Parts: sequence; structure tokens; C-alpha cells
Amino acid sequence: MAVSAVSRRVVRERAQLRCEYCHADERWQFIRFTIDHVLPLSAGGSGDADNLALACRNCNERRGNRSEGGDPETGQVVPIFNPRQEPWADHFAWDVTGMRIVGRTSTGRATIELLDLNDNRHDGAVLRIRQRDVSDGYHPPSEDPILSK
Repeated sequence: MAVSAVSRRVVRERAQLRCEYCHADERWQFIRFTIDHVLPLSAGGSGDADNLALACRNCNERRGNRSEGGDPETGQVVPIFNPRQEPWADHFAWDVTGMRIVGRTSTGRATIELLDLNDNRHDGAVLRIRQRDVSDGYHPPSEDPILSK
């Protein structure tokens, strides 16, 4: 199901051009972000704007059609973060360097693990981009919580 141009615009503006999972800013990336179905179409989700999120390619591809993940701390299977229903800061914060996302809840930890938000299992490109954005002063977003030492 194609997402309408109006829905795309609503989603992009609502997200402030930021991936709603990892909070990367599209303005400083080399590729345009995608529209993600929070509840996948295969699970009965719709193309309505209230079921759509802006997602960088890494987050969108790593998530696929999954909406649950394992909390690496407890081993429990929990729903992953839903940007349409939950504030990002309830589940995530940045470490003191602004480089790594820290899970504050089981949902946060499961989402970090499933989407590999800290790029632990891949080639490190996400962290290289984040490092550049931190150095250039674009990252982390000013409204995001940062853990103290």
C-alpha cells in the first residue's frame, strides 16, 4: 500500500526530519529517510498517518515487520518502542558522549537490541555518522536526555 504524499509530509513534519527510533537527523545524512508502518501492514496496520513513523534506512530495514524484541537484561520478549504512543525519552537516553543510546526500560533495551541502534553487530557506519554529527554539533538533539557520569 503506497503512502500518500499528504501522509508523507505529515509524518516528516511531525518527526522534525528525525528518525523516530534512533533520532538521527535526516538533514545531515546522505540518503532520504523512509516511512515506516509502526504496526506492519502484515499485522493489520494501516497507511494512516497515525500508524506511520519516519525512519532511517538502518532502523527500517533492521526492524522489518517485527514489533517485539528480547530485553537483553531480563530475557523477556516485549513490544518494541512505538513512536506514535510513547515519548522517546521515557525509554531512551544518550550516554555522556552522545554516541550511544541507553535503554531506560525493557522496551528501550529490546528496541536497541532489535534495531541494533548502537551498531554493535554491523560495520560501525551508524557510529561513524553519529561521531561526525556530535563533532559538528548536530547531535544529540537538544531535547533528548543525556545520562550523567
